[in-house]
Amino acid sequence: MEDNYCVIMGGGIGSRFWPFSRESYPKQFLDFFGVGRSLLQMTFDRFAKIIPTENIYIVTNERYLDLIKAQLPQLQTKQILLEPARRNTAPCIAYATYHIRACNPRANIVVAPSDHLILKEEVFLRDVQKALDFVKENNALVTLGIKPSRPETGYGYIQSSDTMIHDFTKVKTFTEKPNLELAKVFMESGEFFWNSGLFVWNAETIMDAFRKFLPDITARFDLGKDDFNTEGEHAFIKENFQYCLSISIDYGIMEKADNVYMLCVDFGWADLGTWGSLYDLAPKDEQRNAILKSNTMLYESKNNIITLDNPNRLAVIQGLNDYIVAESGNILLICKKEEEQRIKQFVADARLNHGPDYN
Repeated sequence: MEDNYCVIMGGGIGSRFWPFSRESYPKQFLDFFGVGRSLLQMTFDRFAKIIPTENIYIVTNERYLDLIKAQLPQLQTKQILLEPARRNTAPCIAYATYHIRACNPRANIVVAPSDHLILKEEVFLRDVQKALDFVKENNALVTLGIKPSRPETGYGYIQSSDTMIHDFTKVKTFTEKPNLELAKVFMESGEFFWNSGLFVWNAETIMDAFRKFLPDITARFDLGKDDFNTEGEHAFIKENFQYCLSISIDYGIMEKADNVYMLCVDFGWADLGTWGSLYDLAPKDEQRNAILKSNTMLYESKNNIITLDNPNRLAVIQGLNDYIVAESGNILLICKKEEEQRIKQFVADARLNHGPDYN
C-alpha cells in the first residue's frame, strides 16, 4: 500500500459551468449537490480510503494554492504541485510523475480528474485497487473504460480487442468525441467504451512512454531532475513549465503506445463537464425540472435546470422549457440546454465587452 500513489488533476477552469465556475473559483471547488463537500474534496475523500493520505498529490494552477489549502488542510504543502501555466494533461502528469519517482521509484500511480462523480464507490475502489495491483506486475498503461448507457457525443471512446491479460483488455483504438450516428454504431457494436480519463500505471512504465512519445517534455524536465525532491521545492518548474508542449496525455501517449490496456468498469461514473451532465444526474420534480439549492416558483415550465447562489432570492419562471437558468454573483445566464456548447463563447464575449470581473 505504501507504493500506491494518487494524482488528482485540479487546475482546470471549468468554463462550461459558467457563471458558477469562474477562473477565480473553478467548478472543482464548488459543492454542486449541497452535501457540504466540493467535487475536489469528494475526490480526495474517495481515494483516501485506499491510498495513504501522504501519497495523494494535487496538481493545480498556482493561483489555486490557497483554495486547495482551505479545502484540504490535511495536505502538506509538498503534496500540492503548482503549475505556473496551463499546459494540458501530459505536462501535468509528467510533473507529478517526476516528483513521485524522486520519492519512490517503485510507485504505482492512479491519475484522476477532480470533477468526476462516482455513484458506486465501493465498486470504484475495488476496480482501482485491481488496476494498481495489475500495473505493479505488468508493463502496462491502464485506462478505465465505462460501459456506455447511451450514444453520448460528449465523451471520447476506447475500442477493445480480443487480447486480454486477466480482466484487462488490450486497447485497439481511441476515438475523439463522435457525432450521434457514429456514437450509435459504437454503442451497438459492444466493442467501444467511454474514456473516463482515469489512468493507472507504474512510475517507470509511464516514464518510458514519456521518453518514447514526448521526448520534448522529458528533455525539459530532465534538465531539472535534481530539483524534484521530497520537499516539493521546484524552482525549475517556475522557470521552465511554461515552455512545455501543451498536449493531452490521451493524444500524446495513450493513442500511440502499444501497451495500453483497459479495465471495463461500471461504477456509476459521470463526468461533470457541462450543465447538461449535471441535469442528467440531479433529482427532478414532476415536470422534469432540476432545481439545485434554489428558491423557485415554476409555471408551465419543464425540463429546466435552475440554480441560484443567493438563497434569499426567489425565481419566478413561467413558460420556460429545456433551459439552463444559472445565477452567480454578477451574472445571470439563461441559455437553451441544447446550445450549451456556446457558453465558452459567452464567457469570451463577457470578458471582452465587460472586463475580467465577468470571466
